[in-house]
Amino acid sequence: MKNKQFLIPFIVLVFTATAGTAQITLPEIISDSMVLQRNAKITIWGWASAGEQVTATFNGKQRKATASAEGDWSVQFPKMKAGGPYTLKLSGKNEIVLEDILIGDVWLCSGQSNMVHQMDIHDVTYAKDIANANYPEIRHFKVSTKTDLQGPSKNLAGGTWKAAVSDEVRPFSAVAYFFALKLYKKYQVPIGLVNASVGGTPIEAWINEEGYQKFPEKLKIIEENKDTAFVNSHVRGGFSGNQGAKEHSDKGLIGEKPWYDVNFQPKNWRSINIPGYWEDQGARDLNGVVWYRREINLPPSMSGKEAKVFLGRIVDADELYINGKKVGNTTYQYPQRRYDVPADLLKAGKNIFVIRVTNNFGKGGFVPDKPYYIFTDKDTVDLKGYWQYKVGEVFPPIDFSSFSRNKDEEPRERTVNPQNEPTALYNGMVAPYIQLPIKGVLWYQGESNAGKPEEYLDLMHALINGWRGIYNDPELPFIYAQLPNFGDVTYSPTESNWAELREAQLKALGDSNTAMTVNIDLGEWNDIHPDNKKDVGERMALAAQKIAYGEDIVYSGPLYESSQVKNDKIIISFSHIGGGLTTDDGEALDSFEIAGEDKKFVWATAKIEGDKVIVWSDEVPNPKYVRYAWADNPDNPNLYNKEGLPASPFQTE
Repeated sequence: MKNKQFLIPFIVLVFTATAGTAQITLPEIISDSMVLQRNAKITIWGWASAGEQVTATFNGKQRKATASAEGDWSVQFPKMKAGGPYTLKLSGKNEIVLEDILIGDVWLCSGQSNMVHQMDIHDVTYAKDIANANYPEIRHFKVSTKTDLQGPSKNLAGGTWKAAVSDEVRPFSAVAYFFALKLYKKYQVPIGLVNASVGGTPIEAWINEEGYQKFPEKLKIIEENKDTAFVNSHVRGGFSGNQGAKEHSDKGLIGEKPWYDVNFQPKNWRSINIPGYWEDQGARDLNGVVWYRREINLPPSMSGKEAKVFLGRIVDADELYINGKKVGNTTYQYPQRRYDVPADLLKAGKNIFVIRVTNNFGKGGFVPDKPYYIFTDKDTVDLKGYWQYKVGEVFPPIDFSSFSRNKDEEPRERTVNPQNEPTALYNGMVAPYIQLPIKGVLWYQGESNAGKPEEYLDLMHALINGWRGIYNDPELPFIYAQLPNFGDVTYSPTESNWAELREAQLKALGDSNTAMTVNIDLGEWNDIHPDNKKDVGERMALAAQKIAYGEDIVYSGPLYESSQVKNDKIIISFSHIGGGLTTDDGEALDSFEIAGEDKKFVWATAKIEGDKVIVWSDEVPNPKYVRYAWADNPDNPNLYNKEGLPASPFQTE
């Protein structure tokens, strides 16, 4: 009897699971409110039980399919003009009805964090844009992060289509939204944005296997990674950049009273300025936990009110306490710190603010030139200035010798970081919906490859050609953002990995039907995620108007074309000069360098003559080379065309 009682629920369970697989199911991206590409054949696909008959009805037309032995089925509808909304009905052993489907232009938006960055992250800069968003025909599908080393995935891990209406626009990629908005206002055609992007990822992870046909060493890695036993035994270990995972003894947490307690009495604390890094203020080579404390006087009008605190950016992690209560924390350095303060926490007069900062490597502290204040709807109090600080814990030095190899050493065994491996993100986040035609590609990536810029040009070719291959369109429009300025400004000619990578991006324009936006004027020295996403997106839209929509417009700033040495000067010719060359500030040309055969660059004098730039220096009587804006963050690159688009950094051959 016991055995029979066990078998009955087991049989029911098996039957239920089997019956469940007999239902028609669809890919996550084929769902309510989706946008399908106009003027292209429409493919709808999914899964059902083997041999199941599936009937699809769309725009008055009906198609039938029989599921294969593996359960796959697909139907195809003819091309359609822009319009909608439409309804898609699917019938088999179950019925699915999808509503509010639009026909328009679909753009695949991919790359790393600057493509990820949502409107929500930049909601101070773009508060009005969010509040005024009322564009239900602009839609965004954020692809969930997923890797696959075995091969192309068949489906995504979640995701829904969202319309650009008020707060629903907050999860949109900011770059992609402003791109779509400019095109929508121009053409009044529905725009679908499929956002497959992941912060901190290299280009290699996004290239499909077919794109690597000229990279035998990458193909070997791809093949090795298909062996799950190999991957499991080689998953990346070692330094992760997060020492917080280890056991620590922070004095600020283990004493009689924690240092954030309002009754704690600080003794022998030192003075330090916010903003600023502690390594620049007398605390040398310190990785660990540092506590900041200050009494902030608030006016009676702020007492008991809800408030917000802006703490700029902090390297690396932080926790904010006000009057003994934790009001916010962030675990890594890149996000802007914006914390909500609940009502009834603030009081008139003295309030105790405590910030616990954890730094793992490099300079720790508060990034300069960022906002630091607390505010309500009517009052704002500045938080910059001198605070007290005390070290709660010192982390042991990191031994980097275990992570690097001298050139004479034997090669070490390869480690695997699943998210960064060749094809990993393409397989998991792009492959599942390649049956859906697209208008083109937007690409914003490169920061993670800046350490090896010499490889980037070949990888860009592989990405562009590989994706065009999977979409069976050798002229698929491919628009990408050149890296903006970032980092400390240098006032002497110098070598630069970021400049080298920008040069690779410039050379990738050799592929047909590609366009690059120049963003050398849109970055921030202290933020790898600059706030200005609108100009990046709108410049991409301008490029799309040319290469995807065929408009005869000036869509790019001046691009280096050729050079000629004449006596002691070098004459530079450009394409995309538009209405003519000019400077954006009315001053003399800046950021040009010149060198002789020895390639020892010095600052040069440069002037515009017609549609050319003449470059020279009395220090270089026999010039051979010129560079422009050649730095991570060049001081004043001011060459533009009269349409207001900046010239790309470059070096002559």
